[in-house]
Amino acid sequence: MIAPLRIAATPPDDRALALSCAPGWLIARFAAEHTTASWAIVGGGLGAARTVAWLQIGDAELAPGVDPAALLRARLAAAGISGAVGLLTSCRVDRHADLTARHGELAARCIATVGLGNALRAGDPPGPGRVGTINLLCRVNAPLSSEAQLEALALAAEARTLAVCEAGVASTRTGLPASGTGTDCIVIAAPRTAGAAVYAGKHTAIGHVIGAAVLEATRRGIAQSRRDRAARPTGEAARPAGEAAHPTGETTRPTGETARQARETARPVREPHQADEAPHQARHAAHPAGEAAR
Repeated sequence: MIAPLRIAATPPDDRALALSCAPGWLIARFAAEHTTASWAIVGGGLGAARTVAWLQIGDAELAPGVDPAALLRARLAAAGISGAVGLLTSCRVDRHADLTARHGELAARCIATVGLGNALRAGDPPGPGRVGTINLLCRVNAPLSSEAQLEALALAAEARTLAVCEAGVASTRTGLPASGTGTDCIVIAAPRTAGAAVYAGKHTAIGHVIGAAVLEATRRGIAQSRRDRAARPTGEAARPAGEAAHPTGETTRPTGETARQARETARPVREPHQADEAPHQARHAAHPAGEAAR
């Protein structure tokens, strides 16, 4: 008999991963060193770590010319956090989503901070980024081989994209359905023990819990981001160019020549039911290739 999937808020007594929120920081500390896979600007690649840290900073600290990796390394060092995988955001880190999916003895925990101001569609034209992105950590309680880590990373990205598509988020550049943001970052972590799984795809129980945890955490993060946007006092933050006010407090997708040309040249697709919103998280300006830094 197949064990049922259970998804719930992570209890505070999780001994494998302790999560703490301090002014300006969201810090996940593993009880023992874990293998990690990510494209984070600090501690990225295939490696090992005992800590994943989100640094919350203000938009003014992300001026053009600032090296985001150097900034993050300096702040981590000043805080006494060494050997960490580092993520950078201007989203309120206390607004994170934290869920655990269980299937039998397997469990995956996903912690996500979500902003949508830099929402883009795979294949959109290149250009400078905006603030507003999705950063997430998914920790699975089974060891993974290098191949399985990469497969888990791809599956987590797919689950994140599914949540964005379900929410009807539109690209801030073309107005077409978005598949994520231009500066998303994902971290996969697993125990550094023997017996590593070789596969972590959709046909596996490991892939099942990873996909479910990331999907639901991203869904809840999107909902929280939209609630925060709707609760903002009028005029508190300027909307990105090309977006107009929506009666609910969200924003409509960009209009004008850019969106019109994209619709004329792209394959027919279903128009999104809901529109993107203004930024909640910072990603950095002046990153190589015109992309905002993670």
